[in-house]
Amino acid sequence: MTFVTKLSFESGDRTVLEETVADLKRSVERKGVECKGPHASPPEHARVQLYKRLAPGDQFSPWEYTVYTRRLEIHGSDDVAREMVDREFPDSIHVEVEVDRKKPLGQGRE
Repeated sequence: MTFVTKLSFESGDRTVLEETVADLKRSVERKGVECKGPHASPPEHARVQLYKRLAPGDQFSPWEYTVYTRRLEIHGSDDVAREMVDREFPDSIHVEVEVDRKKPLGQGRE
């Protein structure tokens, strides 16, 4: 049974995101494990209205920001994947982990 660990990283700080994901990929590859990515999604632009009071009325200029997303897949070695997920990531990066179990071709369902 093969495991695929999918890591998704989101951040408003593109430079820190790129450095963190590149460092993680280098570490995985140094250990001899197959790693696919990083795959980039188009940046998401958000706009948040800011009000001067709790009631509707006077507003400040809206707060605008961009969220960047990168994805990596670690195939096989669940020990290396666990080690990479246990790392400390910068506070500016949101990390999500998904683990899929892949059966070899030709095996029936359980």
